[in-house]
Amino acid sequence: MLRQEKPSPAPHDSRFDSVDIPLLARRDGEKWAHAPEGVVSAWVADMDFPVLPAIRDALVRRADADLGYPAWFDDSDGGPLGEVYAARTLRRFGYAPEPAWVRMFTNINQAMAATVDAATEPGDAVLLNTPATPPFTDVIERLGRKPLTVPMERTSQGWGIDMDRMETLAAAHHCRVLFLVNPHNPTGHAFRHAELAQLADLACRRDLLVISDEVHADLVYAPHQHIPFASVNDEVADRTVTLTSGSKAFNLAGIRCAVAHVGPQKVRAAFDARRGLLFGQVSTLAVEALKVAWTQGDGWLDEVRTLLDRNRRALAERLPPEIGFTIPDATFLAWLDCRRLGLGDDPWIFFRDQAKVLLFAGTAFGPGGQGFVRLNFATSARVLQNMTDRIAAAVGPLRAG
Repeated sequence: MLRQEKPSPAPHDSRFDSVDIPLLARRDGEKWAHAPEGVVSAWVADMDFPVLPAIRDALVRRADADLGYPAWFDDSDGGPLGEVYAARTLRRFGYAPEPAWVRMFTNINQAMAATVDAATEPGDAVLLNTPATPPFTDVIERLGRKPLTVPMERTSQGWGIDMDRMETLAAAHHCRVLFLVNPHNPTGHAFRHAELAQLADLACRRDLLVISDEVHADLVYAPHQHIPFASVNDEVADRTVTLTSGSKAFNLAGIRCAVAHVGPQKVRAAFDARRGLLFGQVSTLAVEALKVAWTQGDGWLDEVRTLLDRNRRALAERLPPEIGFTIPDATFLAWLDCRRLGLGDDPWIFFRDQAKVLLFAGTAFGPGGQGFVRLNFATSARVLQNMTDRIAAAVGPLRAG
């Protein structure tokens, strides 16, 4: 367990620390609506914070102006978000993607499914790391493709990947796609350049299409940094489809807008041949919200990341020592090893019933998830304190026994 970092002081009068449990319990979104009465919700990956005010104002202006059919039925030139995405990627990550290669989708899952469907055939294999967010393996299997899973490895230095096993599986099966989640959900690992270079080498030697989910890119904590996979070298850029949205960094999951930056020309052509009514379209309001987030949200995001940095460190201090926890390099998600508590494969049931805290079941994340839970710490200081107090009180009798 890497718990040597100490909690940083809470930001003074942070607007994000005003949220409390009674206020949150009245919400009707998935995160809180699925929590039983009296249970604190920390499962699905929504933040508890209020929306960026500029987004709210922009949506009101758009509603007062024009909610008719959008002018961008065809986004084969990058659409209304191509230039915005490219400028932001250069500004924040030092990489200049081609704006005209951007295509819009309703969310990451749809973009992933469309890419796999367009670029592979039934029976082809997709290489990915586990634990993996539940929709990903579900999408692969529903499309008739085969997921080849390689567990992330936990070491004294944090989480990492088993490159030898990745190589062995890619060679032994008809593998056509490498699906990368960078930063990784749920472990919070931000891939280092050396790791990405190894993966790029594998992809090029094995002629793999790379789908890189980079939706948590904005939520990397210093001294770590996000490195876009397509930036590793030109050869891998031409075989990489980068997916992102505002659903995590700006809490816009309900807006339903994502972008795919499509390096491979054949995949772009396949998308463009199927555009319009076949894939559906993102809404005018969704595009407006994401555009504002990416052009006016840096200050808001900096404040949120400061609070999340404080919370990840505070969580390491407050969790019972029997719960294994590596402080994440990125994201607002904690991957907790509860196997020492003797609660079986699904400890989330114990935490829901005894601690009154709703966590995400580790078994939902595939191989390697047994005995784990995922905890969302994107909340106020008082809610996090309440949550950890409940967990500690529930675990105490187990220790005594």
